[in-house]
Amino acid sequence: MMNEVTVVLLGNPNTGKSALFNALSGLNQKVGHYPGVTVEKKQGRRRFRETSFTLIDLPGTYSLSPHSPDEKITVDVLLHQDTEVRPDAVLCVVDASNLARNLYVVTQVIELGLPVVMALNMTDLARKKGLTIDVSALEKQLGIPVVETQANRKVGVESLLETLCRQPAIPSPCVSLPKAFNQQTALLKAAWESETGDVPSDFLVSRVLLDTTDFLQGSSQFPSGEAFRLKLSDSREQLKSQGHPVPAVEPISRYEWIQKILPKVLTTSAKNPSQRRTRMDRFLMHRVWGSLVFLALMVLVFQAVFQFAAPAMDLIDQFFSICGDTVTAKMGEGALTSLIVDGVIAGVGSVVIFLPQILILFFFVGWLEDCGYMARAAYLMDRIMGQVGLNGKSFIPLLSSFACAIPGIMAARVIENRRDRLVTMLVAPLMSCSARLPVYVLLTAACIPNKSILWGWLNLQGVTLVAMYVVGIVVAVGVAFVLKKTVLHGETPPFVMELPSYKWPNLLLVFRGMARQGWEFVRQAGTLIFAVTILIWAAGYFPRDPELPRKIRAQYPRLSEIRQQIEKLGQNVGSTAGNGAEGLATIKDLKGEEQKLKSEMDAAISGSYLRSSVLGRMGQIIEPVVRPLGWDWKIGIAVIASFPAREVVVGTMGVIYNLSGDEDEESRTLREHLQGATWDDEPERPVFTVPVALSIMVFFALCAQCVSTLAVMKRETLTWRWPVFTFVYMTTLAYIGAWLTYRSGIWFMDG
Repeated sequence: MMNEVTVVLLGNPNTGKSALFNALSGLNQKVGHYPGVTVEKKQGRRRFRETSFTLIDLPGTYSLSPHSPDEKITVDVLLHQDTEVRPDAVLCVVDASNLARNLYVVTQVIELGLPVVMALNMTDLARKKGLTIDVSALEKQLGIPVVETQANRKVGVESLLETLCRQPAIPSPCVSLPKAFNQQTALLKAAWESETGDVPSDFLVSRVLLDTTDFLQGSSQFPSGEAFRLKLSDSREQLKSQGHPVPAVEPISRYEWIQKILPKVLTTSAKNPSQRRTRMDRFLMHRVWGSLVFLALMVLVFQAVFQFAAPAMDLIDQFFSICGDTVTAKMGEGALTSLIVDGVIAGVGSVVIFLPQILILFFFVGWLEDCGYMARAAYLMDRIMGQVGLNGKSFIPLLSSFACAIPGIMAARVIENRRDRLVTMLVAPLMSCSARLPVYVLLTAACIPNKSILWGWLNLQGVTLVAMYVVGIVVAVGVAFVLKKTVLHGETPPFVMELPSYKWPNLLLVFRGMARQGWEFVRQAGTLIFAVTILIWAAGYFPRDPELPRKIRAQYPRLSEIRQQIEKLGQNVGSTAGNGAEGLATIKDLKGEEQKLKSEMDAAISGSYLRSSVLGRMGQIIEPVVRPLGWDWKIGIAVIASFPAREVVVGTMGVIYNLSGDEDEESRTLREHLQGATWDDEPERPVFTVPVALSIMVFFALCAQCVSTLAVMKRETLTWRWPVFTFVYMTTLAYIGAWLTYRSGIWFMDG
């Protein structure tokens, strides 16, 4: 009979815990989220001998005294306050090269009353540092099995599974806290039992007594009466008066024990290779040289996400375009064809096209994290980001958002502090992503004069493009500052990070993490993006007037004349030998004219359909709202249609102005139509003036016209609250910014 055992993996950050989890579980994993937080919940399965293991990778923590919602998850699971996970054993993953720091949480876990096994990981790095660990002596001091491992090479994995199969005994506590603390724990336990009728474990009561952040007091197990809270407060005061202040009493006791046993288990050779790490840190964390290295790396990452992904994105775009053309050719025109081509195929394409950027970004993030550089980069940027209430880890997600906010928001997972993580995600969409660039290019080329300024040093069109990027950055800084003072108020925590050892990244783990992030995006965010694309297609397609094509064709009598001429000439060419070549040339010219007129007629039909659709009517309804911005209803349609993705606004404008939907920002024809567009009620008044163009560009620089971004934000925050908040605040800012830009432009031109 197969034994079922649930094992939770616990350890400090940067101990190789996730790498060991991957080595233990292989590809048999599933990823979700813990309820109510953005932390990933990784669960794996492994069969070994007669045992079936369920493996849970807990969030990294330095202690069982939680200081963040993420750390609280770990404590909840270990204290059986998470009803979904009931661990049978704990696997503590320890960095062998930093034994003193890592043993702290191990001594806490030993007191849980569960079997504990230690994985002494990164033993190769410890040896390189000249450290020798007596495993037998360490086992004797801790009272638990210790297994040497190298997770990145799967060394020691079978020995670890063998040890877990033997079901180790529950260890006895190895650290003694002061007698006064134990007395207060006993009194508090009696008060707990008196109020609730339950008998809590000594460990749970001691954790509550030490929990000055009150994270544990939200548990349903915690007594809710005022008498218990008063007793808890009195116990802490008593300990303070006796020279054992909470929570300092615990670290003092545990580190005293650790320092006492270290000489018995750890020896250091005279040769100390850590001097090389110190020299590297002095260079890589230097304010000048380190910043230059960091800047060069970020340029590489930015270029990779922005440019290296472009060929793959173009191939994906071409593939789905060919699929659409093939379906259209096979099925002909009709509602079903349009649904498949413009809804399903376009919807799937709008999801898959982001994959190259996401995969490239997470390849670099995984590589930099695994080699130990990411912590140094965060330290370098902490001083700058701290000016707006963020920490250094916010920089890379925000920089990545210039290519696309989706991988930028996903990269914010590396930020432990919940408020900083949320602020980073909320301002990431303000960075001008690559999808905004076609809008900037089209309107700049069509409406902004191509002339030099500042004595020929600068070009006005170039300055306009740069200004749009600057607008997003400046507003993002302001919004981050305001959010940290209001909605997400709280002091920025001191930037404390343990610098991991330098090591060569495990490419298999980097690629596996990259693939997992890509699949999670497609599986979770992609479904919502696809659904919204279908809705926008339906709004732009229905209602459909069956008489509309006939009415439009009636406006092109020349097509019938051309067909008759071609038919007549075709008959004459065969019977008139002398004029055969001339007749063929005339037929060729007529066919060229026919093709041009047919394209114009098809574009006119598409434009008329769009204008009479639900989407078109919505554009006309909102015209009074957008008119103060200098926009007409046609611009309103383009803005609404661009909600699935900003880049479709250019193609939508092409359809609105009776061109093909394949127009791009480089289209001279589309630019000319924009320049010649006039108001319906004022035929002499042009629509696209300089103030109007700037107004539209500022709106797109600040708005949240990207359902993909909002979908990913919902996935990362596990609630619609923050995506809705983002959409509302960004749309409001965009409207105000566009109105101020338009009015300022009118005032400047009139002046």
